[in-house]
Order: sequence, then C-alpha cells, then structure tokens
Amino acid sequence: MSMVPVLSRPDPVIDVPPTDSPRRWWHRRRTGHVTVVVTAGLLVALLVASFVVPALAGFSPTDQDLSRALLPPSPSHPFGTDALGRDVFLRCLYAARVDLAIAATATALSALLGITLGLIAGMAPPWVDALILRAADVMQALPIYVLLLVVGFLLGPGAGAFIVASLLVVWVSYARIVRTQVLVLRELDFVHAARLTGVGRVRVLARHLLPNAVPQAIVYCAADIAFGIVALSSLSFLGLGIAAPTPEWGLMIQDGRLYLDQAWWLTVFPGAMIALAAGAFAFMGDALDRQVRQ
Repeated sequence: MSMVPVLSRPDPVIDVPPTDSPRRWWHRRRTGHVTVVVTAGLLVALLVASFVVPALAGFSPTDQDLSRALLPPSPSHPFGTDALGRDVFLRCLYAARVDLAIAATATALSALLGITLGLIAGMAPPWVDALILRAADVMQALPIYVLLLVVGFLLGPGAGAFIVASLLVVWVSYARIVRTQVLVLRELDFVHAARLTGVGRVRVLARHLLPNAVPQAIVYCAADIAFGIVALSSLSFLGLGIAAPTPEWGLMIQDGRLYLDQAWWLTVFPGAMIALAAGAFAFMGDALDRQVRQ
C-alpha cells in the first residue's frame, strides 16, 4: 500500500499582543504627549510669527526694491531677497498664514461633510447607506491631484478652487471612519439600553454615538492638513493655486526656480517651510492616533 502524505491544515496564528509593563505604557503615553505639545507649540509659534513679524518689520512682504534684488542671506535679510528685492523671510512668514488657513479650512469643511454623511450612513436605512457608499467609491476612484488640477483649471487660481476640490474627495475618508465606528457602537449594550428607554434616534446619535465616533476622525484631520499644505503648494507651483503677488510657498518656489544657479535661497527656504509645517502636522497626527488607540 502506497503511503500518501497527509497535508494537515496549519494552526491559525493568533497575534496576541505582549503584555506591557506600566512603565513602558507610561513612557509611550508621555512620549505621545510630548510630541503633541512640541508640534502644537511649533505650529502656534509659526502662526503667531506670521502675524507679528510682518507687522513689526516696517514694510510689506510685497514691497519691491530693485536696488536690493537677489541679496544673499544676511542679518538684515535672514532669508535673502528675491529678484524684485522683496524680503524672503517676511514672505515665508506671511505665506504661513495663507497656507495654514486655506489647508485648515479645506480640511475642516471636508471633515464636517464626511462626519455628517458617515453618521447618516451608519444610522440610516440600508438603501441610504448603499447610496453614500457608492458615492464614496466613485469619488475615491478619482485621482485627487488630477481632480485638483481640473477644478483649479475650471474655477481659476485661488483658494476657492482648492477648497471645492478638497470637499469633493477628502470627505470620503471621514465618512468611512465614522460609519464604521457607528456600525460598531450601535450594537453595544448602552445604545440598546438607550433605545429601549424610548430615546429617539436623533438623540441617540447626538448623545451616544457622535462623541464616541468622532475622535478618530478628528485625529485624521492633522494628517489631512499636512496633505493640504503640500497639495496647495503644488497647485500654486503649477499656477493653479494662489495667484501672485500674494506670498505662498509653492508660488515662491516657482518664482525662484529660474535663479537656482545664483540664488539658492529662493527655493530652499520656502521648501523648508513646507517641510516644517507639513511635518509638524504629520507628527502630531501620528502622536494623537497613538493616544486615541491607547
């Protein structure tokens, strides 16, 4: 009799998280808090400087003086001057309020729309849920940068085009996050108890589901603001974002690329500001996400 090897099904691998000591748990919590505090302090300092320093400088970031064109960094002009004699340091700081305000506004409006649709999808009848999910699938299938370019081309340069394009796409992530949270929460005992006591659907949604479903979506906002800063700068670099003469980091890089061989500071400093602001929001979002998951 021939021996036929018997292939047994491997035992399932169960990922059991290791037990953590109180010291390690507290170290992670403290590290997350420090990261949030440091990044938030950095962003607040940048935002305050964007209003205070240009006001105290005595001249506008858009003032031109051809006699001091393309001056290298010096104590009087820490970031040098551009081809029109404008102070790059003041323009970088002024651009901070422009980029941060537009990116934060676009993210806040997208989050509000996505959270609202996610709550509706999680509590509404199945056909409403399916309709919202199909709309989310369609919008998520569109390349976001292509959509930003199309909307920017149709509406023209400016903050409005960027905000509209963000609203069309960015809401999808928030809707999916909140919908998933609501689907889980509505099956828990405290929600069933509230429904059995006669609490209406709207009150259950506002009092029990919303406070527990939204925190994870709010954490996602920090990462989206970082993306918004980079996307807005990219559009401005291509001529479809903020229009001149308003100082904007991407627009400043676009203006300085013609002088790379003789004025490196025209592109390096605006690029460093983009990396600083976007990186701060990205680190903050990662730290907040760890805090929420713990």
